Amino acid sequence: MAGPERRGVALAGRLVVAEDERVAVSGGAADVPRSGRDRAIRERRYLDAALAEPERARLLFAEKARAGFDRIGRATIAIRSMRPILDARLVNDAFGDPGVYVDFRFEKRALAFDLGDNAALAPRHLLRLSHVFVSHTHMDHFIGFDRLVRICVGRHAGMRLFGPPGFVDQVERRLASYTWDRVDRYDVELVLTATEIDERGATRSARFRTRSGFAREPLPEGIAPGGLLTDEETFRVRCALLDHRTPCLGFALEEKTHVNVWKNRLEEMGLRVGPWVAELKRAALAGAAKDTPIEARWQDADGARSRTCPLGDLESALEFVPGQKIAYVTDVVFHDANVARIVDLARDADMLFIESVFLAADGAHASQKQHLTARQAGTIARLAGARGVTPFHFSPRYAERESALRVELDAAWRGNG
Repeated sequence: MAGPERRGVALAGRLVVAEDERVAVSGGAADVPRSGRDRAIRERRYLDAALAEPERARLLFAEKARAGFDRIGRATIAIRSMRPILDARLVNDAFGDPGVYVDFRFEKRALAFDLGDNAALAPRHLLRLSHVFVSHTHMDHFIGFDRLVRICVGRHAGMRLFGPPGFVDQVERRLASYTWDRVDRYDVELVLTATEIDERGATRSARFRTRSGFAREPLPEGIAPGGLLTDEETFRVRCALLDHRTPCLGFALEEKTHVNVWKNRLEEMGLRVGPWVAELKRAALAGAAKDTPIEARWQDADGARSRTCPLGDLESALEFVPGQKIAYVTDVVFHDANVARIVDLARDADMLFIESVFLAADGAHASQKQHLTARQAGTIARLAGARGVTPFHFSPRYAERESALRVELDAAWRGNG
């Protein structure tokens, strides 16, 4: 676990990262070794938009960068042409309904944690969703389901939804509360697959389709070993069943190792990028033998070109990048069992989104309401070794004291509170 000296550094519109290290950055803070702070460097306004609202955290990474402080102590940054891979942010501000939207920048897809009020998301954002993970179905976590369906009917081919015990029945009842006598006119059939998981890891699923009026179609029961809900080519999502008086799920999104291809190095070999690069990446990630033939195909001024090279000859143009990890935890009471499960789920997360509903001074009220205080949330983040933490779900009683919640969480996360 990183010590306090490697924790986030508060910024004024810029980020700090260390040379030759991958650094998690979010909400105006970065995980920066002290060794990277000893020299001032050229400033570059790179992520101002992402930092405009601290509560709308974006998970960003830089692999090659230099950092330091200017003459009056402000953090500066220089990053070499890196773009974020996962863009994770709160749907609403810290006082609004809980929810996190994660955009996969290079896959034209997204996923969401919770479905509270999602009016802040444009239809184009909802139409990118392939997976939705619902912690529980209290209204502030599920009221946005209706808007999601309304926007997607006739425009979206389908998505998978996951939730706690009883979730499939609740999805069925929500869909059954509307009349679907005109959906057969749409060319695009919306298919929703809902899955619930219980304390044993057993799963129960059903399919709901527009062309059948969203009638329930039971699917085979299954098992989710270790809480593994979905395991795709580029990412996986795990869950932990937590206690909020009602069962509530916490989630961890783990991006798998991916491969970057250096275009300039391919060009030095006389090759050009093209669709064939996807095959190259798949072979490299699968650990294919060095003599595996890779056919490079591209177009240039002379027309179609192709050349076959062994994978081993192309390895110098490849860079393997460890995946990012994002955890989402909300609506839980602070007790030993919950803490242990959350710490295990969120261990070494690059960003932990965690509720921080009350101040520690109101701890008795927090316990009664089955929610975390900011100090408890920060303590959990520290125990999990989270590199970044974004608080949310603030009680409206602190509308004039928002900074107090953030300061209390930060102190506990750094081990000072």
